[in-house]
Amino acid sequence: MAQDENEIIQQRKKKIREMTEEGIPLYAHRYDPEDSAETILTSYGNASPETLEKEKPSVIVAGRIIALRRFGKAAFAHIQDGTGKIQIFAAKNVLSAEEFRLSKKLDIGDIIGVRGILFFTRTGELTIEIRELKLLTKAVRPLPEKWHGLKDKEIRYRQRYLDLIANPEVQQTFVQRSRVIAALREFMNRRGFIEVETPMMQPIPGGATARPFITHHNALGIDLYLRIAPELYLKRLLVGGFERVYELNRNFRNEGMDLQHNPEFTMIEFYMAYADYTDMMTLTEELLSEITGKVHDSLLLDYKGHQIDMTPPYRRLPYKSALESALQEKGFAPETLLETEAARKAAEALEIPIPAKASRSKILDKLFETLVEEKLVQPTFVIDYPTDLSPLSKRKPDNPDEVERFELFIAGREMANAFSELNDPEDQRSRFEAQVAERRGGDEEAMYMDLDFVRAMEYGMPPAAGEGIGIDRLIMLLTGNESIRDVILFPQMRP
Repeated sequence: MAQDENEIIQQRKKKIREMTEEGIPLYAHRYDPEDSAETILTSYGNASPETLEKEKPSVIVAGRIIALRRFGKAAFAHIQDGTGKIQIFAAKNVLSAEEFRLSKKLDIGDIIGVRGILFFTRTGELTIEIRELKLLTKAVRPLPEKWHGLKDKEIRYRQRYLDLIANPEVQQTFVQRSRVIAALREFMNRRGFIEVETPMMQPIPGGATARPFITHHNALGIDLYLRIAPELYLKRLLVGGFERVYELNRNFRNEGMDLQHNPEFTMIEFYMAYADYTDMMTLTEELLSEITGKVHDSLLLDYKGHQIDMTPPYRRLPYKSALESALQEKGFAPETLLETEAARKAAEALEIPIPAKASRSKILDKLFETLVEEKLVQPTFVIDYPTDLSPLSKRKPDNPDEVERFELFIAGREMANAFSELNDPEDQRSRFEAQVAERRGGDEEAMYMDLDFVRAMEYGMPPAAGEGIGIDRLIMLLTGNESIRDVILFPQMRP
């Protein structure tokens, strides 16, 4: 802690002791603000000084002091509530003696409640002349130096409360996040989907290829895994007779962190019986265009120097042809897609790190990630993935080496993953066995065998399609943020 900050804290603690001895309440139980900065400014900001002088409108607001200027027998301050800021004015000849003494003891950061009369200052700023003043919370710590333009990302992420005080636009990001999630729920409910909840702690991590977090349940005496995806539980509900289900869920993956990845993240995952992945493409277009329109009043987004058009329909791009074109542009022959060694040599030539025992499809997917993804700026469904990359997807009837799967890319980032769901229990068992073999070979992200899920499928799961959409990345796109940490209130940080 800086020496000058420590001195300010000691001064404030001394002031707190003095106020306590004087019987001044420092931490109120409740307060009833009848107005807000936004409603006051909206209602009276364009009024004339003569109108305010005649009507003398009375308002009651509460907020944090963010600026303070004293002039002997008077003081001006700005207070900030959840809607904005407004100026207040304290005068010795208006307040009671006790309230004026209280006003002299206030500091930046304190939270107060005021009742007063509106007027315009000589400079034309709408201001509340305080008639009643109440201290609601005494701040012990000062706001950081230059807090008005707090830019230090370490401080902003670690002490999000300061970020929210200092940067009102950050508050708006999370207001928008809340609105998007509410709109998602409304969209799904309107189409007959039922919101459900599935376990966050699972005996077998499934539904995605990812490295899980491990925890221990003392009462049961077993290790459990934090959920990497809710998929296998949601599909059990299809077996049980729910035909349309969704979950807004938190997932946990013990992986790297960068601008797009946080180990704890939010998704919406949903499943629809009697549908396939083409139905999901249509539903996704309807969902994203509707939500974009609600948030922006336009389907055109400015993001990372691009204007992105969210108007349906979105482009369909086969995985194989996209990768083949990208490799040919780099001078590699078509057999790169067919032979493991050729694919590995291409990756080495492009300086893409590949695990020693990686399968051909895993190598190709690294090539796709490097060569193709960042070019997919406008909304694009990449369709028809290799079968061994998609252990839960239904094979294409005319090509068993590919599955009915798509990933949606926008601004070079994966936004959604969906497929026609595999519902053949024997095929599912053999896919799990192949994943187990990859895990034994050193792939820590390969799936585990889930025999109970296979058992559930043996009772009969209807043909269905399912999809997951990354909420954090969607919020990044809709709010113009380039880092996932800017749309998560409390991102994971190294201690």
